[in-house]
Amino acid sequence: MAVAQYNRGLGGAIYLVLAFALGIYFTFAAVQGDYGMFARVAIKAEAAALSEERDRLAAELAEMQNLTHRLSDDYLDLDLLDQQTRDVLGYMRADEIAIR
Repeated sequence: MAVAQYNRGLGGAIYLVLAFALGIYFTFAAVQGDYGMFARVAIKAEAAALSEERDRLAAELAEMQNLTHRLSDDYLDLDLLDQQTRDVLGYMRADEIAIR
């Protein structure tokens, strides 16, 4: 009779250890797994960085489109044309002095 009580107590202990081990495993997976909290924080940080880069590139694209429009055949900005001529070709007016 003492053997039967020992087996019943051992079965309960095994069940408790198994339940505790599963709880530890699922807690670890929820925190550090592929879809855990740390991965979620990393994904949100990457999304914020990519969003910031997208906004920067959109502003750069808008600036380039503006400059392209200002140098198009339909609309010619003489100040921009003069600036580009000076930058690209190195021209200057006769009444200017070049300082290096």
